[in-house]
Amino acid sequence: MSAVIEIAGLRKAFHTARQGRRIAVDGFDLLVEAGQIHGFLGPNGSGKTTTLRALLGLVRADEGRMSVLGASSPERLADVTGRVGAIVESPQFFGNFTARKTLRLLALAGGVPTDRVDQVLEQVGLRDRGDERVKGYSLGMKQRLAVASALLKNPELLILDEPANGLDPAGIREMRDLMRSLAAAGVTVLISSHILAEIQLICDHVTIVSRGRRVAHGRVDEVLAGFDQHEWRIRVAEPERAGELLGRLGVSVTAHPDHLVVAGVDDPELISRTLGEQGLWVRELVPLRPDLESVFLELTGDSRHLDVPRQVDGAVHPPGAPGDAVIDLDVRESRGVDA
Repeated sequence: MSAVIEIAGLRKAFHTARQGRRIAVDGFDLLVEAGQIHGFLGPNGSGKTTTLRALLGLVRADEGRMSVLGASSPERLADVTGRVGAIVESPQFFGNFTARKTLRLLALAGGVPTDRVDQVLEQVGLRDRGDERVKGYSLGMKQRLAVASALLKNPELLILDEPANGLDPAGIREMRDLMRSLAAAGVTVLISSHILAEIQLICDHVTIVSRGRRVAHGRVDEVLAGFDQHEWRIRVAEPERAGELLGRLGVSVTAHPDHLVVAGVDDPELISRTLGEQGLWVRELVPLRPDLESVFLELTGDSRHLDVPRQVDGAVHPPGAPGDAVIDLDVRESRGVDA
């Protein structure tokens, strides 16, 4: 696969009267390959938006190398602008203009055929509302209009900063379906978002940033696998006795009101055999897998409060051990920003 976005060693600091020099992005790397739906995650203030703005030439980076569709950014960004659609932060529209007029003006300004207007309104579910003034739109409808504006050029690369902001559950599902259809048509999509469950559903790759640094990247399933503690939920008739028996195996057992959670067991047969030999028959034995939200919280929270071993450069480090600033779960060389 060819690289569509490459960022290596990006650094950006801001100077303010109140805070002085503040580092927004600190040696950040990102790699997005052709055809991916790539999730870009991080808490507020972690460097996501600053990265996207630097990538698109909206702010000047202090250090680092960036390219978009093979063109160095910002030096040759103009060469590929016509192949990129992007929304960074919340775009502003003239409230007295209709959505259709807004998109028509954008199309004319960008040299895009005006017949694209109805096509993109249809894509984002606004065709029947296209002749209404934007000032009457809800936040979610304005967000759809913003996505429509980014799609006008029929881009090869689509960069979206919080595209589901303000959408109701039905709108989020429609946005998910739209992203999938674009990817199926060959569009590469980079999504910056805080809706973690949605990212897990839609994205095949993910990069997580915290305090301006990349803390995890790779396929979503690989990132999750790096935090799998091999936990199992067990329901059994005598949970207290079952907990004592399993505890003798040297594994972690946590009692809950109606079940036990056993951690550190690779093969569930060990659980069922241990209990079955003592006449305790298991009613339920279910694997508990980490989700993107739990991994995100582990990676971006205070490491003093983490209790999950971390896989760093192929090795497992206990919480707080040296080297847990970066988790590289992709076997390929990856390079790869929110103020």
